[in-house]
Amino acid sequence: MKTLSLVIPVYNEERTLRNIVSEVIEKIKSDEINLELVLVDDCSSDNSLKIAKEIASEIPFVKVFHHEKNQGKGAALKTGFMNATGDYIGIQDADLEYDPKDYLKLLKPLLEDKADVVYGSRYLKRDTRRILYFWHTFMNKGLTLLTNMYTNLDITDMETCYKLFKREVIQEIAPNLKENRFGFEPEVTIYVSKGKYRLYECAISYNPRTFEEGKKIGAKDGLRALYCIFHYGGHVAPVPMQILLYLFIGGVSAIANILFFMIFNHYKMDLVYSVWFAFIISAMINYFLCIAILFRHKARWTTFGEIVSYIITLIIMGALDYICTYGLIFVGLSSFWSKTISSLIGVVGNFVLRKYFVFQEKTKK
Repeated sequence: MKTLSLVIPVYNEERTLRNIVSEVIEKIKSDEINLELVLVDDCSSDNSLKIAKEIASEIPFVKVFHHEKNQGKGAALKTGFMNATGDYIGIQDADLEYDPKDYLKLLKPLLEDKADVVYGSRYLKRDTRRILYFWHTFMNKGLTLLTNMYTNLDITDMETCYKLFKREVIQEIAPNLKENRFGFEPEVTIYVSKGKYRLYECAISYNPRTFEEGKKIGAKDGLRALYCIFHYGGHVAPVPMQILLYLFIGGVSAIANILFFMIFNHYKMDLVYSVWFAFIISAMINYFLCIAILFRHKARWTTFGEIVSYIITLIIMGALDYICTYGLIFVGLSSFWSKTISSLIGVVGNFVLRKYFVFQEKTKK
């Protein structure tokens, strides 16, 4: 018999915790599937921890873990993943939005050894659904689309709670997870895509809660998820997507370069200083954005080597920027257009040098 471990993150769920545990046991445990429930209380301020411990004292296959400080759903899941012992490890929220019997469908591709990871999708065809928030659904589908673009996957519901993994898969991924809140969803999906695991989807039912009923995700979590897609997925995205993302980085840097150059020029600063100071400021902005959302992961160099290599690119691109700007002004173009053209050339040159020199990834041996 195979064992299914379900990790249940708990934060102020005293009203529903007993119900969800009972429902999971009733709908999943059978003569064919052993069950393990891992409850992780994330420093609840209500009676959730007390109820969880009472449940564990009554049911031998229930484990309880507790965070002394509230860290977020992602942190609770990581704790659960590393302490689960089942052959397959899934996620079950402590509310009643999802139907645990759907795990029997998610298990099928794993039991048949067709998949390593199975996602339950709320957007695959099903008979009926509860209608609630347009913008919540729009955000989910938009983040899923962007994740697909950066991972080259074709999933329909990246933000789904129901994710089921072979134990060795999620326990290989879990130590690398950094996101403590809802950024977990895109982060773990990107790691699944990087690991080339066999990924399946199946339709699941979904009964969403309103915010009045206790739903916790909000707009700031959507923005964080967007950042996570860039931050964890940018460096492994298909090259066209990397170029698009760098166009944003380069565009912001180029605008800063032009803006500061015009400011310095307006205050009658010497041309040489105007060019170099504007370039240095834009280069700092470029570097910050690069390490924040595109090239930072698994850098080939040590920190010192990375700084040296970046300084070399600054010298190369700074010299090119100065020569282009000064040369175009010399042949009669205005200061604005001279700087604009040299900045566009800098966008292309910087992308090539950042990707293949400064932030070149380590070669796997």
